[in-house]
Amino acid sequence: MKQDLEYLRKIRLEKVQKLRELGIDPYPPDAHRTHMAAEIKKQFSSLEGKVVTVVGRLMAFRDFSKIAFGKLRDDSGDIQIFLKHDVLSPTDVKAQTLGWEHLKLIDVGDFLEATGEVMKTKTGEISVLVQKLRIVGKSIRPLPDKWHGIKDPELRLRRRYLDMLMNPEIRERFKRRSLFWRAVRDFLNERGFWEINVPVLEHVPGGGDARPFVTYYNALDQHFYLRIAHELQLKRLLGAGFEKVYDIGPRFRNEGFSPEHLPEHVAVEWYWAYADHNQGMEMLKEMFRYIVESVYKKTKFKIRGFTVDFADEWEMIDFASIIKERFDIDVFETPVEKMVEVLKANGVELENPNRNRAVDSLWKLIRKKIAGPAFLVGVPKFLSPLAKADPADKRVVLRFQPIIAGSELANAWAELNDPVDQLERFVEQAKLRAAGDEEAQFLDIDFVEMLEWGMPPAVGFGFTERVFWFLEDIPAREGVPFPPLRFELDPMTKKIYRDILPYIAAARDFGTGNKAEPKKGKKAE
Repeated sequence: MKQDLEYLRKIRLEKVQKLRELGIDPYPPDAHRTHMAAEIKKQFSSLEGKVVTVVGRLMAFRDFSKIAFGKLRDDSGDIQIFLKHDVLSPTDVKAQTLGWEHLKLIDVGDFLEATGEVMKTKTGEISVLVQKLRIVGKSIRPLPDKWHGIKDPELRLRRRYLDMLMNPEIRERFKRRSLFWRAVRDFLNERGFWEINVPVLEHVPGGGDARPFVTYYNALDQHFYLRIAHELQLKRLLGAGFEKVYDIGPRFRNEGFSPEHLPEHVAVEWYWAYADHNQGMEMLKEMFRYIVESVYKKTKFKIRGFTVDFADEWEMIDFASIIKERFDIDVFETPVEKMVEVLKANGVELENPNRNRAVDSLWKLIRKKIAGPAFLVGVPKFLSPLAKADPADKRVVLRFQPIIAGSELANAWAELNDPVDQLERFVEQAKLRAAGDEEAQFLDIDFVEMLEWGMPPAVGFGFTERVFWFLEDIPAREGVPFPPLRFELDPMTKKIYRDILPYIAAARDFGTGNKAEPKKGKKAE
């Protein structure tokens, strides 16, 4: 009969108690290691016959009366441990080791320290013949079945640590994610950029068209916003005298989920004073090439059904020209009503149509069929409140966006440093927001004042970890270790922790929502 988790957990808790009664600490404060699993396999010829100490999680265990085999997993891979009743040292409280007589107190899932001789079994498998065995972390829940794993997609994401444990390829993906951001950082550092961390909590969210998250700052007695971009803070640094700056970190956009978007995500933005948008485009191409070669050792990828080679020449696509060609619409002159009709004919309904949203939606219909690599240029000024106008055509800005596999994977432009022009564009955005466009940008008067003191000409660039998701060809929720999910307690959790459910609920409900109000009678200094 299949036993439920509550029963199995009870049995393991009894083993914890028995270990303590023996004088063995099931959760000691230390562990010792001389070699990683992969190191032993790679250097077997020089390590054979020598004594090593390995540590890791026990992933499998087979007991054959006088001998036993286990699979120990560390961050480098798996190594077999081989136990013989006449080789394994007896239980020793002083040394905190477990002998053959107490081997049944160990379970799959436990963390073990094994010391012994490197050898090969009769089947030729490299192993450690264990002389001393310590438990360094007792597991009180059984691991998922190694053959079937976790089938429920929702449960996989809720118990992502188990997903990574049972599927090493998932864990390897997040190692590549780390390498991805390391490559970004190395690329910028090698070119003289300074990494300056800027605030996550802001008075005014700026740098993008997005609905922000709102929070409350008790010490200041004011509402703050979680940043939607790094941009305006980093450009303040250009005004402060820095010439090359960047930041890598999370940003927050209170929008829906999609295979390409998560409300919380990691992004990089860099700003380069005295450089123009053409220099920025060249650097962006170099950056993409550097990242893919550093992390993946290749330039060609299959992404969303497209074949993309980052070694190819980048195509240049003019915004207004391609919309005119595809839909016979002039983005500057055609009435919004006509654009809405075209969008409806193509299955797109706009809730609050205006020129900005209509034009952007038309472009997105075209974009999804472009393989890339390509640059979108000639973007209208009304879509770019922070970019510098093109001297040759004031209706457009000096903006460039890399198009990869049907999506815009980054955003970059020559930065607007005219305070009068910037204020006018902010006011236009404020009017859109007042008319109901919740994604229009906020007016940041402090930023305008900074520009009045002066900011040099510059090019700026930013992309999110969506670039990594595309290179891996996975949806957004598979591309982060712990994706956001609605808080829920499963029936087994409620059953096991039934005596403390009120405390669990209290921890979840504390400070929920954005309903905090200023404390009456208190003013921030």
